[in-house]
Amino acid sequence: MRSDHPAETDPCPCRSGEEFARCCAPRLGGTGPAPTAESLMRSRYTAFALGDTDYLLRSWHPRTRPRRLTLDPGQRWLFLEIVRTERGGPFDDTGSVEFRAHYRHDGRRGQLHECSKFARVGGEWLYVDGEIEPRPPR
Repeated sequence: MRSDHPAETDPCPCRSGEEFARCCAPRLGGTGPAPTAESLMRSRYTAFALGDTDYLLRSWHPRTRPRRLTLDPGQRWLFLEIVRTERGGPFDDTGSVEFRAHYRHDGRRGQLHECSKFARVGGEWLYVDGEIEPRPPR
């Protein structure tokens, strides 16, 4: 994990407007499950930003989870922008979140635009897979 971990009272890296301790910290620490697919998406973004591969693998559906995950240490995640969510609420079993994750790599700015799919398994939301730069519906 990266050394620039936020303090509990710092704003959460996912930009929810909440303090880290009240937003993504409980999910990353394993003390509070994500109540929605969007909440899991936000916590996974935060895990990418902090380099927490253990959490990323734990929150990945076992059917699609890789054996290991290596993050690029030269990539710095700047901010998350939620575009839209479909389903994924407290009473749903599936959901999707379209987002843009902005980053800097080798001095250049970029963005990852993805529509991620989530499933609730055993009462917990898990990341299933995602489509990079989804095309608008026709």
